[in-house]
Amino acid sequence: MHISFGTLRLDVFPTVYEPAEDSFLLATYASSCTGRILEIGCGTGIVSISAALGSVSNHVLGVDMNKEAVECAQHNAEANNAPNCRFMQANMFSSIPEGDKFDFILFNPPYLPTTREEKLALEDENFAYDGGESGLETFMQFAEQVSEHLAEGGKVAVIATSLNDGIKKTVEELEKRVGKTQILSEEAFFFEKIALVEATYGKAKP
Repeated sequence: MHISFGTLRLDVFPTVYEPAEDSFLLATYASSCTGRILEIGCGTGIVSISAALGSVSNHVLGVDMNKEAVECAQHNAEANNAPNCRFMQANMFSSIPEGDKFDFILFNPPYLPTTREEKLALEDENFAYDGGESGLETFMQFAEQVSEHLAEGGKVAVIATSLNDGIKKTVEELEKRVGKTQILSEEAFFFEKIALVEATYGKAKP
């Protein structure tokens, strides 16, 4: 199957997360990012490709645990003429060299509260949805490591959900781990809100 987003036309491979409103919110933000950009959990590549097409001088790296997602994202980057982004299979920051810094790090984490009985049978597909019993387990792992790969003044942008008070907890964790944090936008749905949360790394200027 395929989807369209702005000028992008993206194929969605079978076990890859189909972009939805959360992806579109982060992709819109990504299109205004500049510099060295890292996306964790690239899926179809919609966010990384949007960042790459925002400026030809951008250098974008997208990583995903799902091998098929990496292949899907690379395919879509080539189809949408975005040579300034590349993709590789990795578990979060596991393949990012120590000391490698980025101006922006983007993440649309799996945020559905998921019990053991609710896990999807296909492991690669489960990665995209399973936020653990709290819905925040994957995000918390990300937050513990993200500042190690941010340039001074660099920004983190993540998607958060109101389920289990996730937006408030996301803001609090990024304030503690990264720096000044703000909610840039929110969208309401039948049973939840999703928010785009941004944090800036470094000491606040007086």
